[in-house]
Amino acid sequence: MKSKITKSPWSWIPTLYFAQGLPYVVVMTLAVIMFKRLGINNTDIALYTSWLYLPWVIKPLWSPLVDIVKTKRWWVITMQLVIGGGLAGIALTLPGPHAFRYSLAFMWLLAFSSATHDIAADGFYMLGLDTKKQAFFVGIRNTAYRLAMLTGQGLIVMFAGWLEKTYSSTFPEEIAVPRAWSVTFYLLAILFVLLFLYHQFILPKPENDIPVKNGNPLNAFFQTFITFFQKKGIIAALAFILLFRFAESQLVKIASPFLLDKPEVGGLGLNTMQVGTIYGVVGLIALTIGGILGGIFMAKNGLKHWIWWMTAAMNLPNIVYVYLAFVHPSNIWLISSAVAIEQFGYGFGFTALTYFMMLFSKGPQQTAHYAICTGFMALGMMLPGMISGYIQELIGYQHFFLWIMLCTIPSFIAVKYIKI
Repeated sequence: MKSKITKSPWSWIPTLYFAQGLPYVVVMTLAVIMFKRLGINNTDIALYTSWLYLPWVIKPLWSPLVDIVKTKRWWVITMQLVIGGGLAGIALTLPGPHAFRYSLAFMWLLAFSSATHDIAADGFYMLGLDTKKQAFFVGIRNTAYRLAMLTGQGLIVMFAGWLEKTYSSTFPEEIAVPRAWSVTFYLLAILFVLLFLYHQFILPKPENDIPVKNGNPLNAFFQTFITFFQKKGIIAALAFILLFRFAESQLVKIASPFLLDKPEVGGLGLNTMQVGTIYGVVGLIALTIGGILGGIFMAKNGLKHWIWWMTAAMNLPNIVYVYLAFVHPSNIWLISSAVAIEQFGYGFGFTALTYFMMLFSKGPQQTAHYAICTGFMALGMMLPGMISGYIQELIGYQHFFLWIMLCTIPSFIAVKYIKI
């Protein structure tokens, strides 16, 4: 059945994918910086924020519900309202006692509703556009998602840092910091309520956006997993997906705390605004450029030609953190350049993993199989990330970054066994 789409895709695709990216970056990156500023130790930050990857790991398990219950449009709009409620809940709990415990509970709500929103939004995108427009708007949706990352890692962190500075002139730091982050999360909640209201009226209503009623959904669900694990080269492929970011999954949890920590404990002693600028703006621009170039180069010569170069790009630039930890530079441009080098390499290298999962998923059930691949990819980020804080506090920043360089070895071994 053909969809009757009257609203321009330009009116809803950028905002839909901005709404998809923002809660993810809040849970994965913003939470790390906020908890560090609230005085939580690195072991707890890495452990509990890594657990928040779980909804993205297991989202293939409840993705059939999004098909069976209600429409994709209903799920998108409802999840945006729930996300807004979760953000407001975090804002409410931050100034009070047990802020870490209660805000973490709302982070879980945020993570599950965000993962569900991802499933619904991607499904709605395919229903709301014909094949030609789907291809045309891929770049637009990716740009909107990147803009959400820039907002979350950069602008919001900078804004919270500015509020910290403003409040600290009136209140002691233990009051100023929670208040600053509470106001920040209230504004994020308001933004999501506005996105909810906007999409309530603007999202089209495709005729084919109806709950799936044909066949046995449970049987189809199990069949999806059976056919996935029967794929040729499944062991090598899963090892590659799980290990490709083994070093990066640990580094990403400790990079911001390292930049924020005081020099006497091995950190660089930067303030929240500086970290927002370096990691969220400079780093993200470098990441985006790396990703674009990775796509261009791979389109020209293919994944087989670039796989080793991209594995090296993903891993070897991590050595800049060894330099930062041992030299302790104070020059902000030097620190920014080091982070940009690492992020550029990550962006360039990550293209290989994304494209490999697309190639491996090809077949009759490629959408479901790709979702399973992304679940394993999230698992590969979650498990090593959970122990990274404990390792860092056990051996210190300098030895931790040397450990990260050792952790790059498994990804090179995994690449050797995959078939492209």
